[in-house]
Amino acid sequence: MGDYAVLAARITAGLLAGLYFTFAVAVMPALRGLHEEAFVETMRRINVSIVNPAFLLVFLAAPVLAVVAALVVRSTVMYGAAALGVATLVVTVMINVPLNNHLAANGSRAAFEHRWVLSNAVRTLTGIGSFVCLLLARTTVH
Repeated sequence: MGDYAVLAARITAGLLAGLYFTFAVAVMPALRGLHEEAFVETMRRINVSIVNPAFLLVFLAAPVLAVVAALVVRSTVMYGAAALGVATLVVTVMINVPLNNHLAANGSRAAFEHRWVLSNAVRTLTGIGSFVCLLLARTTVH
């Protein structure tokens, strides 16, 4: 059971880190060149379409499974993976989601873009950190 939790934590953390990384290195740089209306409309569409069962499963499962894996394996590296996974969730819920909601309610690009890109960079780093810790942790279940 513990090995499956670790494997599932690794998969979901990797998927989530990869998604945030893709936004950091491809999506947001591509949108940077768009005029205001196109940028806002594109981000609104992305923020609607991303709320789907596949994303929500990975988004919620990644930190939960990292915590479960840490409780099962009980290692410092695994505790780091859990803390970073939870931090990724917190940044998303406390910063990115409110910015998305504000943009959806006729917010401006100027009030959105810089803060969103910065917080995405933070969650990309914490997400990658969690994934790396999960990969490095010994998986001997106690």
